[in-house]
Amino acid sequence: MPHAFDQSYWDEHWTAAAGHAQLGPHPQLVKEAGKLTPGRALDAGCGEGTEAVWLAENGWRVTAVDLSEEVLRHARERSSAVEWVCADLLSWTPPGQFDLVATHYVHAAGPLFERLAEWVAPGGTLLVVGHSHGELHPPESTITVEDVGLDAGQWVITLAESRTREVPGGELHDTILSARKVSSPSA
Repeated sequence: MPHAFDQSYWDEHWTAAAGHAQLGPHPQLVKEAGKLTPGRALDAGCGEGTEAVWLAENGWRVTAVDLSEEVLRHARERSSAVEWVCADLLSWTPPGQFDLVATHYVHAAGPLFERLAEWVAPGGTLLVVGHSHGELHPPESTITVEDVGLDAGQWVITLAESRTREVPGGELHDTILSARKVSSPSA
């Protein structure tokens, strides 16, 4: 039975995860965002806020959004340099566009990716990191480049690949999409 991935699910998830050792920022974010000039950034589905804090420490003005108030309660303790927002990304409206919109392991597709893409300013970057298909993850937590569905007239795909990395207990296979927005949609 698929997960609902609603606020209740995430609050329970983060309550159960409380107190576990936090790893550093996601290596795909460090590698890809490290190439960019800092500006306004959105960490969509920020979880514990490790990536948001890293972005802020590296010169970005960061808004970090998550559905779970439980996890944001802890994230707020980590940094006052980040604007922490508890909201559902499918209904939240950001205050403008961002130079970087990043999301890691988001558990929704379709309309969410369309929304994230809308929030990227022309010249800005969309960075999506997901689980590769075929891993031991629920199908709704895996992603392909096709799942993101960017309009070729508005975007230049700068990276679309899978990478394997070592994690405690084995290997993890990430799918990474980085794309630069070259124009706004036609009116």
